[in-house]
Amino acid sequence: MPLSLRQLEIFEKIATTGSVTRAGEALLLTQSAVSMALGQLEQMSAVPLFERSGRRLLLNDAGRLLLAEAREILQAVTRVEQRLRGDSDQLAGELVVGGSTTIGNYLLPALLGQFARQYPESKVLLRVGNTQQVAELLAAGDLDCAFIEGPCRVRALVALPWRDDELVVVAGPQHPWNSAGGVDAAALSQASWIVRETGSGTREVFEDAMERAGIAYDITLELGHTEAIKNAVIAGLGVSCLSRVAVHRELQQGWLVEIATPLALQRTLALLKRRGGICTALLNAFLQVAGGRWEP
Repeated sequence: MPLSLRQLEIFEKIATTGSVTRAGEALLLTQSAVSMALGQLEQMSAVPLFERSGRRLLLNDAGRLLLAEAREILQAVTRVEQRLRGDSDQLAGELVVGGSTTIGNYLLPALLGQFARQYPESKVLLRVGNTQQVAELLAAGDLDCAFIEGPCRVRALVALPWRDDELVVVAGPQHPWNSAGGVDAAALSQASWIVRETGSGTREVFEDAMERAGIAYDITLELGHTEAIKNAVIAGLGVSCLSRVAVHRELQQGWLVEIATPLALQRTLALLKRRGGICTALLNAFLQVAGGRWEP
């Protein structure tokens, strides 16, 4: 006969009250029902759980060990019931959030830390990839939400405005552009460009800006990580166009130099969700910390 939660509940109450009668009264059960449940439990046990002292039942060492484990199980069940009813005092659970490369590396970590301090019973897992990769993960159900920096073309997803961002053209401190004060379209077309891989939101915004300006250009290097691009530019291998938040420290330290250009490089970062997706209480709390809105 399999062990039931009801048997554990009856055992815990008998252990607490020391009496079958009082346990039945507390649980609103007949004495015979309590005695039957206790008998079934004792049949499953290889050793006695109680010592009989008159009509009183006293736990022995085996019974005390079982009592501790039974209480853990019953408390866990109570917590599950509270979660299902949505009346838990503390938000808890696990979220899986996606971030395209710039957002995932430079914006989300601080927000995740703030959220963890506000909701210590919760856990957020961060998945980072380019915009296309993150969108595909969300559409497949592997993420609860995502933040992207490029356009989303997955029909099953909805992109909502999150915050503004700006791209900047950067060069190394020894690059000839550093002394030019700014460059024109002709100079941009002749540059050695170091860019992110296809599927990157940053690359797509850069390419759209160059196309709108009617500038043809050549790609010298294609690298899959922003840090690699920054190091290549610092080393003098070419120039690049990256998010201001990604190069903030390097610009402050003088390791990179911002170059004025005629390009329009403003963009809006987006919160991405599945069409018809549900915003749970925990996800809503995270979005409040992140400054995002589930509905337009």
